[in-house]
Amino acid sequence: MEKYKFIDDLTSDVMFEAYGSTLAEVFTHAAEAMFTVICQCDKIGAKKQVKVEVKADSVEELMISWLQELIAAVDTKEMFFKYFEIKEIDETHLKAVCKGDDADPTKGETLVKAVTYYKYKFEKTSKGYVVRVSLDI
Repeated sequence: MEKYKFIDDLTSDVMFEAYGSTLAEVFTHAAEAMFTVICQCDKIGAKKQVKVEVKADSVEELMISWLQELIAAVDTKEMFFKYFEIKEIDETHLKAVCKGDDADPTKGETLVKAVTYYKYKFEKTSKGYVVRVSLDI
């Protein structure tokens, strides 16, 4: 099963779909897809780690909150992330450890401002989960 793919290349947005057989997997793959936009993941190590905890009213909102929290951590922690280990997850709560490196501008790609609701979709399928996310760049 593929982890993620990019869809429309819009001028002010980047859209991707992420897949996972479990909730933890789809959340991990969505974060990985987003960071391939933000930085050159192949040049990022895992020297530092940050704990992230997110709560929401639904699994759909949890995904948006998770990605928004990671965007915020790029600024507040001045880090790029490469590895995402979901420690606990259910439809309204997530705890994760994110590993990465200092946000070195030479390893940066595209500034992601926010996750948008444009064509947003989160669904459970017979194979697991699919999420479609649009990033404002």
